[in-house]
This record gives sequence, C-alpha cells and structure tokens, in this order.
Amino acid sequence: MTKLIDSYNRSIDYLRISITDRCNLRCTYCMPSDGIPLMNPDNILRYEELLRIIKICASHGITRVRFTGGEPLVRKGVVDFIKNIAGIKGIEDLSLTTNGVLLKDYAMPLKNAGLNRVNVSLDSLKKDRFQKITRADNLEDVLKGLDESEKIGLSPVKVNVVAIRGFNDDEILDFALMTKEKPYHVRFIEYMPFDVEAGWQKEKCITAMEIKDVIEKHEKLMPLDSSKNRTGPARRYKFSNAVGEVGFISPVSDHFCGSCNRLRLTADGKLRTCLFSDDEIDVKKALREGASDKEIENLLFNAVRKKPERHYINDNIFKKCSRTMSLIGG
Repeated sequence: MTKLIDSYNRSIDYLRISITDRCNLRCTYCMPSDGIPLMNPDNILRYEELLRIIKICASHGITRVRFTGGEPLVRKGVVDFIKNIAGIKGIEDLSLTTNGVLLKDYAMPLKNAGLNRVNVSLDSLKKDRFQKITRADNLEDVLKGLDESEKIGLSPVKVNVVAIRGFNDDEILDFALMTKEKPYHVRFIEYMPFDVEAGWQKEKCITAMEIKDVIEKHEKLMPLDSSKNRTGPARRYKFSNAVGEVGFISPVSDHFCGSCNRLRLTADGKLRTCLFSDDEIDVKKALREGASDKEIENLLFNAVRKKPERHYINDNIFKKCSRTMSLIGG
C-alpha cells in the first residue's frame, strides 16, 4: 500500500465528505438568511461515485471518514449509503456531523448501518437564542437527538459549540457543566472566518484560552491530553467528578496545522486541501469522463502534495473563503 504522505511528512488518514449542500436550518454564521443558491442535483456526487472514491482512498491508508453537509440527514438514502461504506476494507471509523434536528429518528438506523459516532452542532441551550442563531425552532428536537444517540450507543456523542463574543459567551459554563451529568464530549470551537452576510468580525472570536478561563472560574479542569488519547484537534479536559469531557479547538489563536491529517471532499466533487484554502481539485469531472481508478488515484495524490503547510487566518495575505461552510462541509 502506498500511503498518502504530504510534502510536510504528514500522514493523511482522514477524509471529510460533504454529501449535500442542502440544510434544514439557516445558521447565521453559516449561510445568509435567504439561504444560498442550491446546486443542480446532477452536480452533486452520486452515492456510487462517493463509494468509488472512498474505496480508492481506503486502499491508500484512509481509515476514518466523516460525513457532513449541508445537513447530511436530509439526503435520501443516507443510511443505506453508510451501510455500504461500513463494509469497505480498511475503514475503521465512520462518523457524522449533524445539526441534530432529525437525529432522534435516525440514530438507531445509523448505528445499525455501522456509524460509530456523531458530532452535533449546538450553539445555545436557550430556546429563543437557538431560534435566533438557526432561524428555526428546533432546540427540543436536537436535545432529544442527543439523548437518543447516547442511549443507543453512538459513542462518544460530541457537542460542537461555536463560541461568539457578545452572543452566546454567557452559556459557556452551562455547556461545560453538561458533562457532569451526561457522557458528552463538549467541544468549544473558535469562531472562524467565513464570508457570510456582514462577514467575519475577529473581535467576536473568543480564544480557547479565554473559554477555558471562564470555565475554570467555576471549577478547575483536569487535562486529558496525551499521545495516547489525542485523536483530533481538541485539547481535552474534564471536571474531577464528570462523566463527560470538555475540549477546546483553536483554529484561529493556536492552529494545529502541523498535525493535520485530513482532506475534504465537497458535495460537488472537489478535493479541498485545507478548510481555509480555495485550492481545489475536481474529481467529479474525471469520474464522469470515465477516468480509471489509477487516474483518480493520481488526483488524490496530487491533492495531498498540494496540501499547504498551514492556514493564514491571522496573516495579512489571508482572504476569506469564497465558499460558505455549508458548501465546504467543515
């Protein structure tokens, strides 16, 4: 097996795939209030095309696959698709990022199909604020989806919280304290620059260190980080008597590019080398023009070679991404 190693000697074993640009929410930091122009369904990669790409990736060391969107659970046939992926030799971990609105009904079918775990994006525990952020009244649906996922063994259940100064920063402690009663992994994520409506305002970004300080004014956190349990970008902690844990992801204040192990595939079939780079390689065009597996492999290795050393969020040369998060897939 020839593994995917980039120009900076990073081993690429993780693929994040957006399977749709559709979403049933309109989160303020993700897309405009009137939504975005949706792609023609013919421009979205078909399940059989995704399956082929994942098989090729698995033959070169990709072991982890995460499905994103848009909202992945709005795409018809997603459960059967995941069942097919779970049978691919070499794929060891299947996960899905969701807004949680449909999760209660999908959790068990997803588990039975072979999904290992879920990440649920949730930025407020207050009904009115949730509605303001998402432009929808579905907080109770999301909380029921979290409970159901925990109950049926999608583990760990991760809760992704984007902390925004002056908006939901007064709920930081409330989210952290959830881990005392529930075995959730609450992940606080710094507010990142995407070109949505008024644009990114850096002053609204609360650093991971600031978030941790807010929590520790209430109670000290114990570090869990080690080479043994560090499987992602989060720096992990827990309260002494907690059943869950708290993590901090700091793409803005303290990037983790040196250990980046991932590629992204957009819903319209572009391999994206970095979340914050518009440098993309078109796989869909090759697929639909009859490319051989070897030709697809060459595109994959080319993408890995072009992977940048780091992002440039905090540099003057950085330009906001031309795509919204709903199109990239996170």
